Amino acid sequence: MTRFLAIASTELAILRRNRWLVMVTLIMVLFALALTFAGSAPTGTLGVDMLTVSVASMTTLSVYLAPLLALMISFDAIAGEAERGSLGLLLSYPAGRGEILMGKFAAHLSALGFAMAIGFGSAGAVAAWFGGAGAESLVALGRLIGTSMLLGAAFLVLGYLLSALAKSVTAAAGMAAGLWLVFVVLYDLGLLGAVVFDAGGTFTQKVFPWVMVANPADAFRLWNIAASESVALTSGMTGAAQALPAWAAPLSLMIWPVIGFAAARFVFRRVEP
Repeated sequence: MTRFLAIASTELAILRRNRWLVMVTLIMVLFALALTFAGSAPTGTLGVDMLTVSVASMTTLSVYLAPLLALMISFDAIAGEAERGSLGLLLSYPAGRGEILMGKFAAHLSALGFAMAIGFGSAGAVAAWFGGAGAESLVALGRLIGTSMLLGAAFLVLGYLLSALAKSVTAAAGMAAGLWLVFVVLYDLGLLGAVVFDAGGTFTQKVFPWVMVANPADAFRLWNIAASESVALTSGMTGAAQALPAWAAPLSLMIWPVIGFAAARFVFRRVEP
C-alpha cells in the first residue's frame, strides 16, 4: 500500500507541475458552462428545469471529452517512461508492475475526477441558480459525474494498454487518436449504416442494442438515459435504452476498466526497459 501511494503521489505531483490538472479543469468548466447556457432554450418547451437540460447536454459533452482527456493523460504512461530512459529506474523500485500501473491509474483517475466534479458541478450550480433544479435532476447530475469517471477509467486503462504496445511516444499518440476515433465516432457511424441497411429487421430489433452497449461510450450514454426519464426526454436514444435490461449498460461500463487494466498489466509484463 505504501509503494502504491508513493507512485500515485509522484504522478499527481507531475500533473500539478505540468499544469495539466489546471488546464483540464478549466476546459471542463468552460465547455460545461457553454453547453449549459446554449442548451437552456428548450426548458420551457419540454417542461423541465434548466438543470435537466444541462445534464443532457453535458452527457453528450462527456462522451467526447472524457475519453479524449483520459487518453491524453495515459498514452505515454509507459512509452514515455521508456523513451525518456526512466522506465528502468521505475522498475528498479521495490514495487511490482501491477502496483506501478495501479499507482498511475489512481493518480490519473483522481485528476480526471477532480476536473469533472469541478466542471460539471459548477455548470450544474449555475443551471440550478438560473433555471431551477428538482430532486431528480440533482441525482442525474451526481450520476453524470460518477459515470463520467467510469468512462474515463475505461479509456485510461486502454491508454495504458496502447502505451505498453507502442514502441515510441509518437506511435502511442497515433494509436490513442485512432482508438478515440473508432470508439467515439466511427463505431456509431458503422452501427447507423447497419441499421439503415437492415431496414428494421432482426439486427435492428435484437442485435443492435447489445452491440451498442458493448461500446463503453454508448454504455455511458444509455446508462444516464435509462436512469432518468427527464434526461431521456431531452435525448434521442430512448428506444435503445428501453430495449435493454437495466443492468446491461452499468455492467458494460464497470467491466471495461477491469478488463482493460488486466490486459495492460499483461502486456506491461513483457515490456523491457
